[in-house]
Amino acid sequence: MEKLLNDFSFGLFVWQTLLFVLLLWLMYRFAWKPILNAINDREDGIKNALAAAEDAKKEMQNVTADSEKLLQEARGEREAMLKEAREIKEKMVSDAKEQAKVEGDKMIAQAKATIDSEKKAAVAEIKNQVADLSVQIAEKVLKEELTNKDKQLKLVDNMLGDIKLN
Repeated sequence: MEKLLNDFSFGLFVWQTLLFVLLLWLMYRFAWKPILNAINDREDGIKNALAAAEDAKKEMQNVTADSEKLLQEARGEREAMLKEAREIKEKMVSDAKEQAKVEGDKMIAQAKATIDSEKKAAVAEIKNQVADLSVQIAEKVLKEELTNKDKQLKLVDNMLGDIKLN
């Protein structure tokens, strides 16, 4: 520090101060406004860019919300379609079951009717055969019985004995 004080020149100090003031005045006069304008322009550009970024962010949020809303609507429609398809399937299955039951009942009723008619025909056939056999047996018995007069009288007596009077 002492060396600085020993080498100090007052004239040089004045000239340097004068040159520095002149440099400041020239800077203020010619460079300060363009530099400030450039800085202000840069500041406005940054503000505009930030505003544009903010607008883009809001737009992106709106688009995201809209796409989410559309996605929810699509999911709702898909669920509605699936529900409707399930209902249609269940209705078709129940209709098919009901129709199968009706057809089955109808077939069972027809089978019962067929069985009843065949049963009646078989019973009638058996009755006819029994009646024919009874008539044939009766003819043979009567022919044999009527050939002998004593047997005829005995048969008439037996029949009269079997008849109960009121």
